[in-house]
Amino acid sequence: MPAPKAERPDAMSKETVFSNARIVLEDDILSGSILIRDGKIADISEGNSVAGEDFEGDYMIPGLVELHTDHLEGHYQPRPGIRWNKTAAVQAHDAQIVTSGITTVFDCLRMGADEDGGFEHGEMREMADAIQSAETEGRLRAEHLIHLRCEVSADNVLEHFADFESDRHVRLVSLMDHAPGQRQFQTMDQYIFYYQKKRGLSDEAFARFVAKRQAESARNSTPHRNAIAKVCAERGITVASHDDATLSHVDEAIDNGVRLAEFPTSFDAARASHEHGMSVLMGAPNIVRGKSHSGNIAARDLAEMGVLDVLSSDYVPLSLLHAPFILADEVESISLPKAIAMVTSTPARTVSLDDRGRIATGLRADLVRVHRSHGVPVTRSVWRQGRRVA
Repeated sequence: MPAPKAERPDAMSKETVFSNARIVLEDDILSGSILIRDGKIADISEGNSVAGEDFEGDYMIPGLVELHTDHLEGHYQPRPGIRWNKTAAVQAHDAQIVTSGITTVFDCLRMGADEDGGFEHGEMREMADAIQSAETEGRLRAEHLIHLRCEVSADNVLEHFADFESDRHVRLVSLMDHAPGQRQFQTMDQYIFYYQKKRGLSDEAFARFVAKRQAESARNSTPHRNAIAKVCAERGITVASHDDATLSHVDEAIDNGVRLAEFPTSFDAARASHEHGMSVLMGAPNIVRGKSHSGNIAARDLAEMGVLDVLSSDYVPLSLLHAPFILADEVESISLPKAIAMVTSTPARTVSLDDRGRIATGLRADLVRVHRSHGVPVTRSVWRQGRRVA
């Protein structure tokens, strides 16, 4: 007997009412009810209804939009040298993503590698195929799109990038250069920790390693950055810069058509990016911890300056739900609607997903029921296009 066909969110056709909810709109919190019809928000009304599912005063927020998460890699490579079944890794990742309130996720896939790290040519293409097969088979609860993290200093980054030249799921590309002495690694302290101590390199071996990385960056970064940005402009793919530290980095990002400034490492770069219309992204774990894991600027400081636009969960999915509540509690100038916008409407707009990210009539019913009396918020239920997925 054939297996039943998986029910997909876009196949739903029914009405659902949610009542007695604290509905987080873009600029207000409304106590009221929501009517869902055929996977979209049909009506929002103030006051409580006796019909439908009673939220008992819990928050109703838009489904979170995650632009940058390395979390899939941890499921695929749970230990050094170990590769997990790709479909199983995708499913495990998806389960944790959706129960964190994330209904749209951009899975980061690394482009560019060498003998010292990264993934082999074709490996990330296989992972993307596994994601798309899982989607077709109805295995996934969140919507998965692709974010290509391009290490522009790597000799083979263009070869890896070419594997995705016709992939419609690619909606975001970041331009990265992790060579020592600049951007994320402006000082050698963190680079020594990341690469010398963790790999057990001698001083002589580490010196060779650093010289090689710097030579690759000098040779490759500018031509590769320009080539990838050109392709993205032609295909309408959003481009992100990564770890900008100086005003010259920001100028370079402007020339490359960048719309998203990921993890700027200085206040000047963050402010300049924001003033030039880029969305400034920082990690939600940075907010939860109160500092950067790599010793760079604190996201909360950027929030207080008014130049923080987007949060990403980076390596802890639940942080994307937790961090906005911390900002609303602790930063006087940030209301809960403004904080929630950093994980919903602003990231959605940045990558031109105009059908989601807000609770408004006509938009997708990607919704999350959140309970929070104090401390860490709890995800009670999640809906994607009106269908309950968690």
